[in-house]
Amino acid sequence: MENINNITVLFGTLITLLLSVVAYFIKQLHTDFKSMEKDLVEVKTMALIIKTEFKSGNDLLNQKVEYLEKRVINIELTILKNQDHEK
Repeated sequence: MENINNITVLFGTLITLLLSVVAYFIKQLHTDFKSMEKDLVEVKTMALIIKTEFKSGNDLLNQKVEYLEKRVINIELTILKNQDHEK
């Protein structure tokens, strides 16, 4: 009878130890997921910032191109008027 009790205690201790190891790894996994979630939020924020900066830079470039197109048209009209007056 004492043998059975010793085996039961041994198995109980072994199961407790194994469950402790499993719990430790689950805790580590949970910590890693929280860290990954935080990193993902940072990546999304940086992507949004880059997208916004790109859009504003693109808008500014389009404004400059439109302004230069208007200047070229005005210069062309001025040159054409000067050629008409010379004739």
